[in-house]
Amino acid sequence: MTEKEKMLAGLPYSAVDAQLLKELNECKDVIHRYNELLPSMMDERTSLLKGLLGHVGDDKILINQPFYCDYGKHISVGKRFFANFNFTVLDEARVTVGDDCFIGPNVSIYTACHSTDPVERNTRREWALPVTIGDNVWIGGSVTILAGVTIGDNVTIGAGSVVTRDIPSNVVAVGNPCRVIKGNHSHPDD
Repeated sequence: MTEKEKMLAGLPYSAVDAQLLKELNECKDVIHRYNELLPSMMDERTSLLKGLLGHVGDDKILINQPFYCDYGKHISVGKRFFANFNFTVLDEARVTVGDDCFIGPNVSIYTACHSTDPVERNTRREWALPVTIGDNVWIGGSVTILAGVTIGDNVTIGAGSVVTRDIPSNVVAVGNPCRVIKGNHSHPDD
């Protein structure tokens, strides 16, 4: 397996692999161009996003600048997607977002994982786990979503939350760690 295949399969891989570094830099070049466009240049912004991201549900996508991601092509967003300023996605694994999702300012989604053992961490080996966000989800400002998390449909995540585990559909969840506070479902550990 190539290091990229390992990365996308959730296996340990070398984060300093030449092909991965090349793809990271290619993405960062596109992101730089995107972030430098005038906000009024909507057609150009949409065109760059459609070329960068793996899937875009329709032309009604809006990501306010600045926007940052690692690969871009591992990100899939549904119809009528909106993300506010400083949206950051470390998309070493797939990030899938459903239709009608709103992302507040300063939201970060991290799929990359590193060892807590400093010797192992310094080898630059890491792994990545996908993040999935359902339809009709509102992610409040300054939320952090960690690797491997799935957020169901019709969910609101309160501002400042750190989402460390799955959140079921049809709930409001807040806090650090993020917990269900309203809705028909709760996590067994709550």
